[in-house]
Amino acid sequence: MKLILNLVLIPIPEVGVKGAAWASVACHIVAFIIAITSLIKHLKIRFNIIKFIIKPVIATTIMAFCSLFIYNTINGIIPARLATIIAILFAIVMYIVAIVCLKIFSKKEILTLPMGEKICKVLEKTKIY
Repeated sequence: MKLILNLVLIPIPEVGVKGAAWASVACHIVAFIIAITSLIKHLKIRFNIIKFIIKPVIATTIMAFCSLFIYNTINGIIPARLATIIAILFAIVMYIVAIVCLKIFSKKEILTLPMGEKICKVLEKTKIY
């Protein structure tokens, strides 16, 4: 899939090298769909679609728009490389905030993380969990 999309998209002048990125995304989406379909069909596993697909997509979308906004705002004011680094760091923070606010992880799952107890205490103090 990736090879075919690379061969199709990259030669298009308006798309260019961005076609490789789109091909990677499409390839991962197809791999995800195959894996989930196989798990459901062969192992009879049922997934909570909201928890495992919808909420992570929302968190990713929030992160993408925020980092793009930051990059577009500061690019030109500061060098592009520094703007990219700042946008990436901001994206990491925004993704974590989105995951917490959307309550993607349960308390039990958070407790399994390194420093999970401290994280739970902070989330309980702030009344997020």
